[in-house]
Amino acid sequence: MTGLRKWQADCLEHAKSHYLRHRDFFVQATPASGKTRFAAEIAKWLLEEKLIDFVICFAPTREVVAGMQRTFSIVLQQRFGNVIASVGAAYTYQSMEYQSEEFWDIFNNFRTLAIFDEIHHCAGHDPLLSNTWGQQIIRYIQDQATYTLGLSGTPWRSDDLPIALARYSDPEGRLICDYRYDLQSAVADGVCRAPRITLIDNPLIRLVEEKENTESVRGFSCFSQLLSESPVSYEDLLRHDDILNAVLDIGIHQLNAVRNTTPQAGGLVVATDIEHAQQIAEILHDKHQTYVVVTSKTPKAQQLIDQFRHDHTSWIVAVSMISEGTDIQRLSVCCYLSRIRTELHYRQVLGRILRKMGTEDREAWLYVIAEPTLRKYSQRIANDLPEDQSTLQAKKLQDRLTKSHADNANGNTEDTKENEDHPFSATKQNGKHELQVTEPPLLTLSFSQYYRQYLLSLI
Repeated sequence: MTGLRKWQADCLEHAKSHYLRHRDFFVQATPASGKTRFAAEIAKWLLEEKLIDFVICFAPTREVVAGMQRTFSIVLQQRFGNVIASVGAAYTYQSMEYQSEEFWDIFNNFRTLAIFDEIHHCAGHDPLLSNTWGQQIIRYIQDQATYTLGLSGTPWRSDDLPIALARYSDPEGRLICDYRYDLQSAVADGVCRAPRITLIDNPLIRLVEEKENTESVRGFSCFSQLLSESPVSYEDLLRHDDILNAVLDIGIHQLNAVRNTTPQAGGLVVATDIEHAQQIAEILHDKHQTYVVVTSKTPKAQQLIDQFRHDHTSWIVAVSMISEGTDIQRLSVCCYLSRIRTELHYRQVLGRILRKMGTEDREAWLYVIAEPTLRKYSQRIANDLPEDQSTLQAKKLQDRLTKSHADNANGNTEDTKENEDHPFSATKQNGKHELQVTEPPLLTLSFSQYYRQYLLSLI
C-alpha cells in the first residue's frame, strides 16, 4: 500500500493531539479523497499506543463495509471481520437494530474505537428527533465508546436534522469539523479529478395535446419552461428514448475519448428504477456498447460490481447500487438519469467519478438533463471554482451530438459525415404525453468548472 497523502498525514497528527483531550473526532473530507485509509491509520495508531482493544466500523452499504474490511486488514496487518481473533469488524447501519445486547456490551466492557463512515446518515442529538441509526448511537455508543471517529464527504441532511456525534455552533447552528479537506484542495493536490458538468437542454420543444377532435400546440424554449408550464414531468423526460439517446451519445463520445488514452476507463449510468435501467441497457446494446446492469434485484450484484471494478466493460448501469463510498477508480464518465433530485444524492454520485487512477488522470465528466433543481445544484458546484475558465460551448456539443448519431447509425466511432438533426418534441395522446421528433437538434448548454469549497458554503 502506498504512503499517506499529505492531507491524511496532516489529519492524523491533528487526531493524535485531539484524542489526548477529547473523545469524538469529526472529519469532513471530499468524496474520493481516501477517508477509509485515513480511518485505518487512526485505528492503527490507537492500537499501537495500546489505547484501545477493538475497532468497530459502521457504513451505509455492504459494498462499503467490504471495502473497509479489506483496507483495515491491510493497514492493521491483522484479521479484521467476523472471524475468530479479529481486532475489529465492520457492519452496515441497517444491521444496528438487529444486533444483540451482547454485541453492544463490547463498548462497555472493552476500550473501543467506533468509526462511522458517511455519518450524515445518522440523525441523533435528541432521541425523539433521531432516526433509527442515530438512536442506536445515542443509546449504545455515544457515552460508552472510548473514542469515536465520524467521517463524511457531504455533512448535511436533506431533513435538516443534526448529525449524530457532531457539534454545532451556537447560535448559528453551523457544523463544527475537527478537520476539513475540501474538493478544491483535493484537485489542487492531485488527489481527485476535476469535475466537468454538462447540462443538456433543448431550445425548441413543441407540446401537442390532443383532446377529442382538436389539438393544441405550445412551444417551449427549454426544459425548465416545459416542466413548469406543462403537465410533462421530469420523469417523462428521463424515460424518453430520444432524450436518453442524446445523453448517452454524449457520454459514449466522451468515454471513447478517455479510453483512447486510458483503455480501462469506464462509465456509470444512474438509472431511476429497474425498468428504466433495462431501457437504458437496450439503448447501449443498440449502440454496440459493453455494459452490465446492477439493481437490488440483480443476482450476485456485488460480485458483478467487483468484476466490473477490474475488467474493461465500458458501462455499468445502476439503480441505488453505485452510491457513496463505492470505490471503482476507473469510473470517469457519468450520465445522471435518476429521478432523485436532492443535493446530497447528486453530489454523492458525482463523487463516484472523482477518484483518480494515475497522475495524468485529471478530469471527470457528468452529464445531466437541465432540470431546474439539478441546474441549481450544478451552478453551485460551478461557482465554487470561478478561476477555472474551461467551458464546453453549445455549438461544439451540437456538432458532437450530430456526429454521435451518425456514428451509431453506422455502428462505428470513426469520423463520418454529419447526419440529419435529431431533435424531439412532446405530444399528448389519450391523456398520455409522448415526445416526438421535430426541429432543431438538441442544444446543450454547458459549463465545465470545478467545485470550490462547496461544503463550506452549505454549513
